[in-house]
Amino acid sequence: MPSLDIQNPGMPDLQFVLFVSALCTADLTTLNVPAELRRALFDRCWALIHTEAPPTDPKERVLDLRQGTELTLEACQSTIRSLLTEAGIRVLVWDHPVSEPTRESTPAAKPLIDRLGQLYPDPPEIVDPEKPAE
Repeated sequence: MPSLDIQNPGMPDLQFVLFVSALCTADLTTLNVPAELRRALFDRCWALIHTEAPPTDPKERVLDLRQGTELTLEACQSTIRSLLTEAGIRVLVWDHPVSEPTRESTPAAKPLIDRLGQLYPDPPEIVDPEKPAE
């Protein structure tokens, strides 16, 4: 099962905040974060960015940090870590099969994707393996 150490995630801060918020808003039944805590994490991060109440429609519960500052990012990161730590969660664990892409790449990105496919013709073994090593 995939996991993420919240103190040492091995990814940039922005990616960490967006990834955890995406996990918390996804309808994953196997994530080791209770639904109430998932809502609290998202709602508190939302409040750091927006003045209006968080959306109730699950499809609209997405953090957009493009207009935020470094301070906003640090506040979101701190909020996530403190709420999870208070709940006794040090590692996020979930199980979810690899999904098919929901959208096609834009026409402008197609040439780049084709060139990358020529440089790296074999699919990487470490990214989303169908059957993890046991």
